[in-house]
Amino acid sequence: MQSFHARFDELAEWFETLTPASLQGIASVYAPNATFRDPFNDLRGVTSVRQVYQHMFETLVEPRFVITSKLIESASAFMTWRFLFTLRGKAYVIEGGTHFVLDEQGLIAMHRDYWDAAQELYEKIPVLGAVLRGLRRKLSIANA
Repeated sequence: MQSFHARFDELAEWFETLTPASLQGIASVYAPNATFRDPFNDLRGVTSVRQVYQHMFETLVEPRFVITSKLIESASAFMTWRFLFTLRGKAYVIEGGTHFVLDEQGLIAMHRDYWDAAQELYEKIPVLGAVLRGLRRKLSIANA
């Protein structure tokens, strides 16, 4: 197998250029029994992972990832990213990170997303957002 750095560079490019058409090649990216976890999903298997991305393309307008940094240690990496999309005519940007672990074939065996769903998404919803922002201010040490 090529170097881990080269493989993670390929994977970063795959995510940045992901389209519904390129999603058909997901079996060359994820292992058959890969695990995938984010604030909304906890699933196993490349078919389930494909469904997450298909749902993304079906519900969001022009979703895309921009990889902002990569920390690579052997078959494990952490990538930070910006996820840009439009929903109901409003543009959104979510910032987060993903921990990846590759298997012996260089396929993603473990994908774990880390991002703050409350701050990055829920706080932008009218009414609910005001409540969550108020709670965040109340609990912040800056307001102590």
